[in-house]
Amino acid sequence: MAERAQQVAGVQTEEQANETGPPAAAAAARCATGTAVASCATDSAPPDRPLPDVGETARSLALCVAEILTGAREVDTIARWITEEVHRHLQQRAAIAARARSASRRSQHRAVIRVGGVVLDASRGDVVEAAVVVHTRSHARAVAIRLEARQGRWRATAIGVL
Repeated sequence: MAERAQQVAGVQTEEQANETGPPAAAAAARCATGTAVASCATDSAPPDRPLPDVGETARSLALCVAEILTGAREVDTIARWITEEVHRHLQQRAAIAARARSASRRSQHRAVIRVGGVVLDASRGDVVEAAVVVHTRSHARAVAIRLEARQGRWRATAIGVL
């Protein structure tokens, strides 16, 4: 009975966590805090494991991308969830954003970022395109993400910020 209550509440027992891995919320929290790379660098997810919630993955990645572009996070912290091409693209965008911040001599306060709506389009079972609205104090941006299922997890194969 207690196990059923935990399942309804979305809580995993230790045995379930060992079988299926961390819940999507824990993965999102690790992405938001930047602790995922060191602990997950050697993870190899089995292909038969169920995919995490694609909406939460898109939401977490959009937040991470916004943090990268505001200088609050390094691109390497999300390397596990993006392809090499996306990694290079984000490195370039982060460098441009850093130059713009230093040229404008803005104050060095940490940006307050809030994730708004998420719209998903599942064109195929293993490919999902997401549009996520990310709000800062001064403006809102749209983050477009193409996610593909690879080795039991979602990986971003394209990211654009409008």
